[in-house]
Amino acid sequence: MSKLVIGLSSGSIDKLVGAGVMMSGAAADDMDIEVYVLLTAGRAFLKGNENLSDSLVEYPHLKDEMYARMKELGIDNWIEAWQEVKDLTNTKIFICSLAGKMWGGDKLEDFNSLVDGFTGIFQYVQAAQAADLHISL
Repeated sequence: MSKLVIGLSSGSIDKLVGAGVMMSGAAADDMDIEVYVLLTAGRAFLKGNENLSDSLVEYPHLKDEMYARMKELGIDNWIEAWQEVKDLTNTKIFICSLAGKMWGGDKLEDFNSLVDGFTGIFQYVQAAQAADLHISL
């Protein structure tokens, strides 16, 4: 089975939704998926940030329009979309230990239910090297 590895360093809504779309495509192709949550992306995975909507990396002035279009198109919020992918295929989501510490997440219970565990950057680098497809957002 082939594998998609995503290095997610941004927790902005546009990146989270985009990663979810890519994961959905990989799941449809029956790929295994590993996501390595790095830097500011760790903030989005903290419990209590499930409906975080305060940032768009690309074109922040289009935030309201993006949310309106997502609602109009029936696009799930990113957490629901990611959970659907996890239900469809072998998907593991790891928080980089530095990202966890950066946002006060010292233990797994500090993060939402999508998160499978902690990792170091070396595990991400190894996974990226071995992946059939590697995407960094």
